[in-house]
Amino acid sequence: MNEELAGEVVQEIGGGKTKFFAANVLETDSIAAAVKGALAWVKETGKEVGGVIAAAGVSTPAKILDRNLTPFSLSDFDFVMNVNVRGTIDLIRQVLPHMASITPTDSDNERGVIIMVSSAAAFDGQPGQVAYSASKGAIRSLTLPLARDVARHGIRVVTIAPSLFDSRMTAMMSEKVRASLKRVMEFPLRPGKPHEFAQLVTQSIENVMLNGVVLRLDGGMRMPSKM
Repeated sequence: MNEELAGEVVQEIGGGKTKFFAANVLETDSIAAAVKGALAWVKETGKEVGGVIAAAGVSTPAKILDRNLTPFSLSDFDFVMNVNVRGTIDLIRQVLPHMASITPTDSDNERGVIIMVSSAAAFDGQPGQVAYSASKGAIRSLTLPLARDVARHGIRVVTIAPSLFDSRMTAMMSEKVRASLKRVMEFPLRPGKPHEFAQLVTQSIENVMLNGVVLRLDGGMRMPSKM
């Protein structure tokens, strides 16, 4: 978590349109406090909560067996699953009661949209991505049943599965790994940009027919088994 960066984003957007609430997605009480604060702030603005974007994610690359035939750390596996899956579900389940109680204002009686973040690794994970692929595959798999659960409340569910994007996570990759990933891209031959991800988020919010779907945002990239 980077509170300083969050503060910069709030200042950049300006106009009182955003507010930052720190939360540790590994802790239910921390999420609850952030949700409570966010709902109180939204009420002050006279607006309503239109949805939730669950985007927290981590990765701890490791093959299940190393060269010495030692299995990877189960605590590392649990960490990835708890942040990427449990944290996602915990945030969503805590916001949903409020969303479901909103009075719809459009002809479709829509109350909002849930946006989750999966990954290209959910489709074609690479060696060393057992934990990460498992977590992102879980998000991919629960998209439709979640959409079916909340449909009666006028709430949609959309999941975005990006490939290589410029981010704080991918910034930790070596240049060798980044170069090898670029070689298997179709077009454009570069990592995705943050604003391109944001565009799809906006489109997912605006297009009511998008529901129960996982949208690949990868420029046609398919990751090979070996780099």
